[in-house]
Amino acid sequence: MSGDVRTLGRLFLDRMEKSGSANAVGWLENDQIKFINYGEYFETVRSISLALKTLGIGVDKKASILGNTRKEWHFADLGIMMIRGVTIPIYHTYTHEEIKYIFNHSDSTVFFIENDEQLEKVIQVQDDLTNLEAIISFDEFSQTNINKLNDKVKLLTFDELIKIGKEEAVKDPEFFEKNLKEQDDQELASIIYTSGTTGEPKGAVITQRAFASMCLNVKDSIGNLFNAQDRTMTWLPLSHVFGRCESMFTIVFGWEMVFSRGVDHLLVDLGIVKPTLLMAVPRIFEKIYAKIHEQINEGSAIKKTLFNWAKGALSSYHSKLDKDLSPSTGEIIQAKLAYKLVFSKVYEKFGGRVRFFVSGGAPISVEIINFLKNANLVIIEGYGLTETVAPCMLNPPQKPIPGTVGTPLGDVEIGLADDGEILIKSEAMLKEYYKNPEATAEAIKDGWFYSGDIGEFTADGYLKITDRKKDIIITSGGKNIAPQKIENMLKIQKYIAQSVVVGDKRKYLTVLVGIEKEPFLSHLDEMGLSESCTVEDIAKHEKTQKLIEDNISSVNRDLASFETIKKFYVVPEEFTVDNGFVTPSLKVRKKNVMSAYEKEIEGLY
Repeated sequence: MSGDVRTLGRLFLDRMEKSGSANAVGWLENDQIKFINYGEYFETVRSISLALKTLGIGVDKKASILGNTRKEWHFADLGIMMIRGVTIPIYHTYTHEEIKYIFNHSDSTVFFIENDEQLEKVIQVQDDLTNLEAIISFDEFSQTNINKLNDKVKLLTFDELIKIGKEEAVKDPEFFEKNLKEQDDQELASIIYTSGTTGEPKGAVITQRAFASMCLNVKDSIGNLFNAQDRTMTWLPLSHVFGRCESMFTIVFGWEMVFSRGVDHLLVDLGIVKPTLLMAVPRIFEKIYAKIHEQINEGSAIKKTLFNWAKGALSSYHSKLDKDLSPSTGEIIQAKLAYKLVFSKVYEKFGGRVRFFVSGGAPISVEIINFLKNANLVIIEGYGLTETVAPCMLNPPQKPIPGTVGTPLGDVEIGLADDGEILIKSEAMLKEYYKNPEATAEAIKDGWFYSGDIGEFTADGYLKITDRKKDIIITSGGKNIAPQKIENMLKIQKYIAQSVVVGDKRKYLTVLVGIEKEPFLSHLDEMGLSESCTVEDIAKHEKTQKLIEDNISSVNRDLASFETIKKFYVVPEEFTVDNGFVTPSLKVRKKNVMSAYEKEIEGLY
């Protein structure tokens, strides 16, 4: 990259020169992958950029995107940033009031909206969106909804936008590339509003340099281990910083990025796309782990015996390798047989080509990492926040250590405050919180970002996250307890989907347990419940209470006495984005859950 100017625009130009005819972006139609190459990718982004210029988008001008993960979302994002505007991502799950807050607070003027469902939320607050000048639809809107829009707002379809951009390119063929080369790396690229587990969202201001530095930090640290021969399947929310960064890695590595049809189609899409790399959040791995064990438990005695033998043989084999010991010939033969008979089937569920999983967004259980290793599925756990433009730490793929988030990427420096809070310094970091100098001053001191996470270094120099600072429990007896460890142990139990450990300023620990319907299906007959029953029906049943009690007892056996759970309450509803119990990236909003069940918590004491 020329000089030390780092921008996504320069990275984009570099990639197009290197990979013009290679497959770039794919999507699924009729269970087949359709691709555009890098040359077509460039033309699409250029068309969007030039059309946005006619709508007033340029340096420091903001455009919001509201919708699910899809190729158009990504094209719009790059189109905004390549014309030197500022992308404002908005989660498709947000309410009309949240949408209004972010659109207005960010000073957006243009709105990309996916479909009628999202448009209806915008219509409810359109009179309050004082700066709204234009709406671009990914899917065509119904005439009924179009009729409800203010006359002053210009309405375009995505295809119409592309057409305008193509006409602009003919008028001035040199402008787009010239504009990219003039891009300054201190220009704003995006304001990402943290979904947060508490309080009003804060807008993390990310510059061009921060995004480009993040991409180069990953590339410099990974080397050629990720390359143009790889294929990813993109399904994470592009509104979340982790999914957004994944979409940008295509520019850096030159690989194929195929968009999934969404989380509901994940397993089917994996079989079609056959990715070599897959980026995911821990909840997906937890569901896979639970599903496999559920199928085994419902199988025959022979099937269970075979599975347990295979798991033991492979665990023993990998344990020796992890300790740099050589397995015996017998252990090698058993491991190969165990993989062929049992765990190769798990590997094939992911398309049969996966080389690495990259997990981020929240901690993942060591047990799940080690279990999937038996199926030759290597999970590389990383760490990052919205404010660090996602990845700032990553386990080296050659030697990942489960239970840690690895070592710093590129220029990242890590420090620990006296209380163990993780401090981060990097070019790949937020500039400030938008219109919030107080929050900025609190979070950034002497160039260090105060993460709010508590951590420690292992003897190997790998970072281990122990908890969120604000979540640390101090019991009335003065014991300091990190609930994250306990919650991670609980959520890999068969019947526990999520948990919130409670006990601050209390004599002992209790837990609010979230459940899902599926693990209880085999018990419905003995419960006297039909398949149409609700989570609430299951939660109240005495059989459920006994099953959860057994799960908790199993966890308690591996805890110090002061860490054990003494009582529990099964929440009579699923933890969903809609009820505010989890964020769009599937992190539990502890404060919301505890507030909703305040009386029940008091009852446990």
